[in-house]
Amino acid sequence: MAARYSFNQGTKDVVFASARDLNASYKDLGAVCDAIRYKSLGSAMTILEDVIGRGRPILYRRHNTHMGSRHELGGRKGRYPEKCAELVRKTLVNAQANAANKGMLPEDLYVVHAAANKTQIVNRTPSKGILYISHGYGYAALRRSDIELARIEIGLAPAGAEGLIGFAAKRLGAARAAPRKPDQKKAGQKRQPKQPQKAQAALPEPAKGKSIEPQPGQQPAVTKKQE
Repeated sequence: MAARYSFNQGTKDVVFASARDLNASYKDLGAVCDAIRYKSLGSAMTILEDVIGRGRPILYRRHNTHMGSRHELGGRKGRYPEKCAELVRKTLVNAQANAANKGMLPEDLYVVHAAANKTQIVNRTPSKGILYISHGYGYAALRRSDIELARIEIGLAPAGAEGLIGFAAKRLGAARAAPRKPDQKKAGQKRQPKQPQKAQAALPEPAKGKSIEPQPGQQPAVTKKQE
């Protein structure tokens, strides 16, 4: 049975890869997927490797209660989910291999789909000897530690893939736009502030038959021809 993906656009030129039932936080996985979505394949790999090496924090737009702020993110909340970044990187490598089998070049691929969802919850209970701890106050609640398993979905496609509409096409169009031309001036040269231009004083008009001698520092006035 073919795998189903939560991608609601055209899938003709999109290559997918997934990993299921992972013992990882789906909240952290979702934040990592948000960081690489609509990025080129090379940029996405660089971001994930930086997170694994604790060189770049991941921005948490949700699920960030009691989370510290990062100056690298401009004061916004984030952290370094190394384990989740490694899992997403492995899935991205699998998607790249699937695209290579279809003849797609890595330099032409973009991450058009990246998502993480919770799959199932596995209930765990401790051994019989420590089921209840009441400390002399009657029955206590059952000690239970559940595992929430997650799934990762990655989709790669060229920037001009058929079927991409709306926000995805707009973001990919901005991602592949030509970079701005570098400034031709030297990098170390500072711009000099413009000096305000001094307004020249208006010269008096000469009377008929008379000429005004120019003062020092002024240009001679041009008189009209007498008829």
